Amino acid sequence: MVRCWWLAGLLVACAAAEPPLRWESRCRQQLRHLQDGARIAARLPPRLEGRWVSTGCEVRPGPEFLTRSYLFYANRLFKAYQFYYWDPSCREPSYTLVIKGKLRLRQASWITRGATEADYHLHKVGIVFHSQKAMREVASWINQTSGQGCGGFLPPGRAWAPGALYELLSAKTERDCTAALGFAMHELSLVRVEKHYQPLLQPGQSGSQLVEELYLGDIHTDWVERLHYRPTGYQRPLQSAVHHVHPCPACGIIYRADEHHPPILPAGAQLPMQLSGSWVSTHCEVRPAVLFLTRYFIFHGNNHTWEGYYYHYSDPLCKQPTFTIYASGHYSQGIPSSKVRGGTELAFKVTQARVTPMDQVTVTMLNSSEPGSCGLASSWSAGVEQDITATNGCLALGIKLPHTEYELFKTEHDTRDRSLLYIGERPTDGSSPDSPDKRPTSYQAPLVQCAGASEEFSNYVSLKYLGRKDVNGKEALKPLPVAFLLFIALLFLRWD
Repeated sequence: MVRCWWLAGLLVACAAAEPPLRWESRCRQQLRHLQDGARIAARLPPRLEGRWVSTGCEVRPGPEFLTRSYLFYANRLFKAYQFYYWDPSCREPSYTLVIKGKLRLRQASWITRGATEADYHLHKVGIVFHSQKAMREVASWINQTSGQGCGGFLPPGRAWAPGALYELLSAKTERDCTAALGFAMHELSLVRVEKHYQPLLQPGQSGSQLVEELYLGDIHTDWVERLHYRPTGYQRPLQSAVHHVHPCPACGIIYRADEHHPPILPAGAQLPMQLSGSWVSTHCEVRPAVLFLTRYFIFHGNNHTWEGYYYHYSDPLCKQPTFTIYASGHYSQGIPSSKVRGGTELAFKVTQARVTPMDQVTVTMLNSSEPGSCGLASSWSAGVEQDITATNGCLALGIKLPHTEYELFKTEHDTRDRSLLYIGERPTDGSSPDSPDKRPTSYQAPLVQCAGASEEFSNYVSLKYLGRKDVNGKEALKPLPVAFLLFIALLFLRWD
């Protein structure tokens, strides 16, 4: 039997019929911090002038391992470095792309709230190889897959010339040999800059310092689709070379690098996969198909069970809740990934789920769903949780039960010695990794560990919908300006 506790119409907790476990303060504080907007400011249109750098080794679908250094000028020109590597620690450089072009900011995006749409034009793309192996491999890709004018990009057996820059794309000559690399700069078509203040961590210091992050469009998880995909979500943000999180050992190394001196990042310890405990989002996350959410997971290592809470919102600061999904099930013993070095492959079975609509748009959508496809027909109301296990999920939200997903995980420590958990990136097309061949090859934004195995708990604290008082002084649902768009988006939503 499940008992729920309510306070002033707000669902506070649900748990089995036994004394509730005490919430670990760090998890509660982190969720509250995210719901409060985390003191984030975003200017529209954003200011891009200056250099922006990766804060660590990035993993793109494929997998590809890279670091980035982008410089934007006041006259709208830009110069970008993309440093590619053989390894997931970004210590063995393969080749570097030097990208030059022009960027023009347009209007605020009507699809991805909080973002600015942009047009870009590439002038030149050059490549510098950092080994004979890299030169031979890339040349074979181009010679085999490129069209006219690129078939003889590099003659077979040509010796590697350290530091030599070979032209892949030129707007003047209309030559473009970049497709074989899966290269596109469509990430520049969606832009967002966030500012927040980081507390000073040095002993004896008080106050905070400015941090600026540049979010560019996400990279499609399908290699073929990425060449013409128009982003609706973001990839891992770059940080301002001047206003970045401290400490950041990688930032200075990447800032000083160029095509002749690719950054070699500091070696990091390989951590064993220890899932037990509680993990929570570090910021409001943006996904393709107009999804804003935060996540909270509990892994019980003693019996390999898990619980997950997915808090969905209609805004990029995660202040306007739309619905919450609770899911639970079992997970397999992890094995090292043969495809993504440093990753661990697991299988997750979802056996139970509950949904809590948090605004009237979601309530209307669920109440209009086909009877028997999502909980008890026409019985949904805001702030009230309903079990959808008996109906084998919720068709309107794309949830199917029971359900197995083939996942990719890894753990790291950040510069503040916090444990981070990376879970596989969701397919961009909204489908589910429900077969081994669809297992992710890249990662979502990391979760931070907020409670260890000994501090696990199963209480569920819901996020209160934003409301206002009605004529009777009671909390009334606040209509959203994008209600209709959100309703349409939810019809095609796939559960995260």
